[in-house]
Amino acid sequence: MKKKAYSLCVVWSVFLLFVLAACGGTDSDGTADEQQGASNDANDSGSEEQADVTIDFMHLWPAGTSAGQNRIVNEIIDQYIEENPHVTIEQEVLENEQYKNKLQVVSSSNQLPDVGMTWPAGFMEPYVKGELFAPLDDVLDGGLQESFVAGTLEAYEMDDTFYALPLELNIAPVYYNKAIFAEYDLDVPETYDDFLHIVDTLVENGVAPIALGNRDRWTGSLWYMYLADRYGGPDALNSAIDRSGTFETSELIDAAESVVDLVERDAFNRGFNGLNNDEAKAEFLNETAAMYLMGSWELPNFTTNDEIPQEFRDQVGFFKFPTIDGGAGDIDSWVGGPGVGFFVAENSDVKDEAKDFIRFFVEKWGEQAVTGAGVIPATQVDTDAVDLPDLYIDVLSELNQATNITLFADVQMSAGVAETHLNMIQSLFGQEVSPEDFAKTHEEALADEE
Repeated sequence: MKKKAYSLCVVWSVFLLFVLAACGGTDSDGTADEQQGASNDANDSGSEEQADVTIDFMHLWPAGTSAGQNRIVNEIIDQYIEENPHVTIEQEVLENEQYKNKLQVVSSSNQLPDVGMTWPAGFMEPYVKGELFAPLDDVLDGGLQESFVAGTLEAYEMDDTFYALPLELNIAPVYYNKAIFAEYDLDVPETYDDFLHIVDTLVENGVAPIALGNRDRWTGSLWYMYLADRYGGPDALNSAIDRSGTFETSELIDAAESVVDLVERDAFNRGFNGLNNDEAKAEFLNETAAMYLMGSWELPNFTTNDEIPQEFRDQVGFFKFPTIDGGAGDIDSWVGGPGVGFFVAENSDVKDEAKDFIRFFVEKWGEQAVTGAGVIPATQVDTDAVDLPDLYIDVLSELNQATNITLFADVQMSAGVAETHLNMIQSLFGQEVSPEDFAKTHEEALADEE
């Protein structure tokens, strides 16, 4: 079966709709809001006659590690319940990997929560094919569909039907500690040789260059994806996945060899292959590691999270993954794409209420996520009307200049191939497999699905 690879080329200039705003989508005086208000009035007037309803809601924004998002989730829930007093929303909150594992477990017995979170493309495919996610085209009527940034909603479409509503839009910068860089007279790198100089200098001075928690495996995949892009350009990895090409190209093998080289240079924190992402992030937050490659969903921790000292937040910067001499990659090409989105369980006993809740949530989230959590939402926002941290503005500016955004590899792949990819990533970083066998194993897994 041929897989669709998601390379969101800039067409992302359409993202200017997001940044310049108010042109497109539904404004605060728009029809969709009026319809929602009328719906809410109807709910209020008839609430005494409506039966009590409980919506089970499972998400991955714990208060500890996703403080801004968690706070906004609870604020929106409170707003919804105020307008719909017959509804109770029970939350189950898990961190990223726990969430993925729980989703697999409950889906095997068709016991999904009424509302939950999913990733797009290949991750979502088995749930859709198993008829576990409800179609959401009806939720998008009345102007909501037009409010999404171009390219985000489409990642959740299968067979001309939408099965989830995206909440985030992400790219993955390399965050760095400006104070550590200054202490060792290091500049932001533009070339990969510059980057290796930074790594070697920090190692010589007893500082862990990079915080990485590769027990989660997708974290190491980010490094491999960027190296693949910088060696072979944006089509190198995408063509291997969609089967118009092969994984056994010199560029993709070179990318794997560069991963091994980074490991041999001690570029990553001690024990990285046994640490999860939150443990690795703590090393960056505690200033024991100088760099941290992660999605822009981490922006709240570096801008608006009051649990993290302002002094530290002030010294976090970011840079684009550097170019490789002789490589085909462009420094303005990013790994990223739409983040998590809401699904409604097909067998939910409260499907109508669940759909009403996610529509309400998406509309409110776009308004509140920007200022309340520093998150880039999947819906258009008038950024001129809100006060944004400088780091957030800088990331948005880079997003507007992107020449390409390639969706995370494991999300593009089917569940089976993604598991092979992630296992191979951990083995590669653990120096348990050669770059050639790394590529060969991927090629075999992909070819088996053709």
